[in-house]
Amino acid sequence: MKTVFVLFDSINRLMLEPYGSKILKTPNFQRLSEKAVTFDSHYIGSMPCMPARRDMQTGRHSFLHRSWGPMEPFDNSFPELLKKKKVHSHLISDHYHYWEDGGATYHTRYSSHEFIRGQESDPWKVLLDSPIDRIREKYHPSQNDIESMQNPYNYMINREFINNEDEFPSVQCFKSAIEFLDLNKNADNWFLQIETFDPHEPFFAPERLKEKFKTNYKGPILDWPRYNRVTEDQEHIDEIRANYMALLSLCDELLGKLLDYFDENNLWKDTALIVGTDHGFLLGEHDWWAKNRMPLYEEISHIPLFFFHPDHKHTSGQRRTSLTQTIDLMPTILDLYGVKEPPEVQGYSLMKILNDDKPVRSAGMFGYWGGGINIVDGKYTYFCYPKDMLNQDLYQYTLMPTHMTKLFTVEELKSASLAGPFDFTKELPVLRVAHKSKAGTKTHSFHFPEKMEDTQSVIYDVLSDPGQTKPITDQSIFDRLNKEMMRLINENDAPMETILRMEESIR
Repeated sequence: MKTVFVLFDSINRLMLEPYGSKILKTPNFQRLSEKAVTFDSHYIGSMPCMPARRDMQTGRHSFLHRSWGPMEPFDNSFPELLKKKKVHSHLISDHYHYWEDGGATYHTRYSSHEFIRGQESDPWKVLLDSPIDRIREKYHPSQNDIESMQNPYNYMINREFINNEDEFPSVQCFKSAIEFLDLNKNADNWFLQIETFDPHEPFFAPERLKEKFKTNYKGPILDWPRYNRVTEDQEHIDEIRANYMALLSLCDELLGKLLDYFDENNLWKDTALIVGTDHGFLLGEHDWWAKNRMPLYEEISHIPLFFFHPDHKHTSGQRRTSLTQTIDLMPTILDLYGVKEPPEVQGYSLMKILNDDKPVRSAGMFGYWGGGINIVDGKYTYFCYPKDMLNQDLYQYTLMPTHMTKLFTVEELKSASLAGPFDFTKELPVLRVAHKSKAGTKTHSFHFPEKMEDTQSVIYDVLSDPGQTKPITDQSIFDRLNKEMMRLINENDAPMETILRMEESIR
């Protein structure tokens, strides 16, 4: 068996033609949908980037116990399980968060890996003698935010060294992937993951693609929306969206090069192809930019997925409505190679519905650590928030105490005690570390629950109201989805404080 898994970052599903886009042409995603099975009800799990990847590697949700953090010693990692079956896994990525404290145990699970530098705030190039003010002047004032966790000046400096199209990190990722395929396409038992940070912000695309999306904006570079409410005028909004579309067009072209390779070398005869993203992105919908602070609307939570299997060519061009999630990728990949999934896995192999579109779950769950619990059943989405977001008893459960870019502080760890084990920690106790920022202590956590807004519990019928503009009030639906939520968090062996605060929220 051979598999290519393409993982993009931050694709807004509604910008793809196979999902109904009338705004942007994505001919290669359309071409892929005619070859593969397209999943129409595919949802995220844990948010954002690295929590999503932990879900994908382990096949279970992590957000009830942990925010952004590394793979844990007790985690089941599909690349490591493949190794035991003598399947070589290779990761090619420009996703620089793998290089940080909070992601450093992910890429080392693969048999081999290669990284391309220069995306976003990757601390890559250095210009100590160059006056930063000269570079800053090229960018909109909103992108000169010295308080931002993602240092905008690293991006500005990196961009000084990316001048030709072949120097773009995502372009290099796919070039390296073709090289891997040239060397190994005739071998057997390998798994290739091509992972690019694009179209994640900042929306930096080749000039020839930006020319296709002209706007009336005349100011400095504006390609990195703040994680905030939309306050810009229409010209600024148009410019940001145009830059996203230019970058997504680059992703479409790169996907096309891979599809060309499949065609030219007839990889369709013996190679599976999975294409997806980690989460979506708000481009002004609901008057919000990006993610993390607002409810997990459909534009963030409902994501694209395509799956081609060489032994199921008769399914080409078909669509599936069964509710699936990112935690299903891990058991699917194991299934492709005949590897038995561990008992801790909560996802379901997509092979179960490739031929027969029968539901594998009655509801799915997704969210941020410390935020609301979000439930989806294919018709309704339910955002259920604790009654008091500012005064929750919140703890991180971990044996790897690092945040996104830094270790847990000594002050944080003074609160630590041993807890557990949980049913997924393989009889290991874990550190229980209190979340301090509600008491005024500065932490380095990526996601602060107390910074979330619009935290009203609400249900939408996304089949009749896909824009989620008309909350429904049917108590019987609330009751049913509350039961689903409590079932799912208990099946996840959620911490007791989480169970208690969610029980309180539905009283």
